[in-house]
Amino acid sequence: QVQLVESGGGLVQAGGSLGLSCVTSGITFRDASMAWYRQAPGKQRELVAHITTGGSPYYPDSVKGRFTISRDNAKNTVYLQMNNLKVEDTGVYYCRIAGGAWGQGTQVTVSS
Repeated sequence: QVQLVESGGGLVQAGGSLGLSCVTSGITFRDASMAWYRQAPGKQRELVAHITTGGSPYYPDSVKGRFTISRDNAKNTVYLQMNNLKVEDTGVYYCRIAGGAWGQGTQVTVSS
């Protein structure tokens, strides 16, 4: 059974940092590209970071230079480090196996 469990969300002031983790099970992690998405209230879910099996990252312009995605194949875990957070980064953050299963999400709230 495939499972993805996110952790690390919380409340932070604008300009602060948070780190998210997503532990996976039930897959051959090293063979999976991974991604982080977020969904703000009243908005569609959007991609915020993607990492290939080889470790190459992709970021949309909205987070480029502030967010860093990484992976640890030995721990079956993908991470998202978020720096210089903005109020508009608020939302539920989801981990996803690229094109596949989703985690349950973790709330990130950035206050002004």
